[in-house]
Amino acid sequence: MRWVRWCAAALAGVLLTTGCTGDDRRGFRPGAPDAGDPYVPGAGNGGYDVGHYALDVRYDPGDDRLTGTATVTATATEALSRFQLDLAGLDVDRVRVDGEPAAHRHDDAELVVTPEHGLPAGRRFTVEVTYGGVPKPLPDAALGDGGFHATGDGAIALGQPESASTWYPVNDHPSDKATYDIAITVPDGLAALSNGVPKGRTSTGGRTTWRWSEGSPMASYLTMLVIGDYRVTTGTHAGRPLVTAVASALPADGPAAASVARTGEVADFLAARFGPYPFDAYGGVVVADDRIRYALETQSRPVYGPGFFTGGRPNTEVVAHELAHQWFGDSVSVARWSDIWLNEGFATYAEWLWAEHDGGRAVARTVADRYATTDWTRPTVDPGRAGMFGDAVYQRGALAVHALRRAVGDDTFFRILRGWLAQHRDGNATTADFVGYAERTAGRPLRALLDAWLVGATPPGLP
Repeated sequence: MRWVRWCAAALAGVLLTTGCTGDDRRGFRPGAPDAGDPYVPGAGNGGYDVGHYALDVRYDPGDDRLTGTATVTATATEALSRFQLDLAGLDVDRVRVDGEPAAHRHDDAELVVTPEHGLPAGRRFTVEVTYGGVPKPLPDAALGDGGFHATGDGAIALGQPESASTWYPVNDHPSDKATYDIAITVPDGLAALSNGVPKGRTSTGGRTTWRWSEGSPMASYLTMLVIGDYRVTTGTHAGRPLVTAVASALPADGPAAASVARTGEVADFLAARFGPYPFDAYGGVVVADDRIRYALETQSRPVYGPGFFTGGRPNTEVVAHELAHQWFGDSVSVARWSDIWLNEGFATYAEWLWAEHDGGRAVARTVADRYATTDWTRPTVDPGRAGMFGDAVYQRGALAVHALRRAVGDDTFFRILRGWLAQHRDGNATTADFVGYAERTAGRPLRALLDAWLVGATPPGLP
């Protein structure tokens, strides 16, 4: 994610059976009610691992009502008597587990499901949830509202670290990645955009269903839904579909359209440095809603707020930032939000690399400028929830990446990056994992160097 600079400073039922833990299914216990991540208390859940989401949603901009059926395929990681899914602000009509009706209750943003029979550890199961209502965003005074926003001609569902639970039931934490099939039915004439490979569209009765499929594991916050009046361009790049869309309210020949038109070129530049592009589709979407004051690396198809394209000139640096996230953040995702610099520090550094390549400011000059304005009392690793999207994560994180490059040399540096991304592709990792990998690849200790740049309270020497 990258925030528009002008706003960065402002964002610093059915009753359950008796108690479940005391029921007659000995050895079965309730799954944990959250992922245990202090940055997102209450989000995510324990006791199971999701493999796939099949989402079939219908949205009517006339009354802002969304209805849907979500089929979640998961595997129990422990013997479960009940489990939770995150679902905020929508009503649940029915829940089935493996085709059988399941007791459920909806407590605030948690859907608590009690299947007819306990789920043994290792059991693969499916949960079908039928739901609906008028979706709302998740308010957050510190980070800004994420999730579902109704617009004048449709809707935008987007946000980090949480958003998915506002439009479908989900295990809403990046540690549980899954594949997706998404079908979106909207009135004829509107676009309905999401992640992955386009699977065609069909129309009947005045409505069109758009289908999308993401076959690589995806963190839930990287899912997106954009509905409305958009100019959609479909083509191919490097043998993969490339789908871009720009809100019709923005000029067809304006800076937003010109910027996303270079998506394939920017992706190729990054692939030459990071290794093969990790997904089966490319793309980008530019929205015209001023409430979206950021760009987000939604998997295979980043979404850009309009504030990045107000200067009258194309802005491919933000495109480079979000496309770099396809490797750093999307393919290799954080295991805990306290390590978000692994996403943002590398994406910011990729932005600097692209700017230099595209005739802009040299990386060395950018490093010197950012170094001079860094607040070294603010750590890059574990910056606190309020600091997740602060300069310590983005700018200081990128400085640490550059310091590593200078310490080991270009050949070893890019070998570290390519190897790291290949080894952890489609998975999750931590800062400790990265430091260990870098040391093994470089054949020398690097922990002290990286500690100084990431968490030290005094400025290290400018590399």
